[in-house]
Amino acid sequence: TKLLSVIFIFALIGCATIVGSKTQLMPIKSTPDSAKIEITDESGQAIFKGQTPTTVTLEKSTGKYWGKKSYTIKISKDGFKTQTIAVTAHANGWYIGGNIIFGGLIGWFIVDPFNGGMYTLAPDKINGSLGKVAANNSNVKDTSLSIVLLNDVPKYLRDKMVRIK
Repeated sequence: TKLLSVIFIFALIGCATIVGSKTQLMPIKSTPDSAKIEITDESGQAIFKGQTPTTVTLEKSTGKYWGKKSYTIKISKDGFKTQTIAVTAHANGWYIGGNIIFGGLIGWFIVDPFNGGMYTLAPDKINGSLGKVAANNSNVKDTSLSIVLLNDVPKYLRDKMVRIK
């Protein structure tokens, strides 16, 4: 009967809920140091203001069914170009594979979708590199290069992207 009780309890919970966390620590650094940080969530609400280096605790779920969070991190410093970095939540391995072993359908479709434990925020750390702004309004071009995944570029910035051949 004890074994049946344990099996019953595991059947009522999702695997990502068992091993996951509703929050994730996000280390944020910049070059140069002491840059201002502003983090806004998917609703546009500012949730953190501070300066680099720091570590911020971010929620992974909105608390709604399939409610994964997303954030925009803006790093700025006088005399340097502002950098904007998108952080998005994705289903993790414990949700996908762990529910095969522990949670089953109840874990996949009922428990874990309400809990942030099924998500992982990406990127998992931020290293902002701010390019210097030209001293005057000359035609000096920025020679810095940033490489990011298309999914990590905020939707409102995608129409400003330029293909490099």
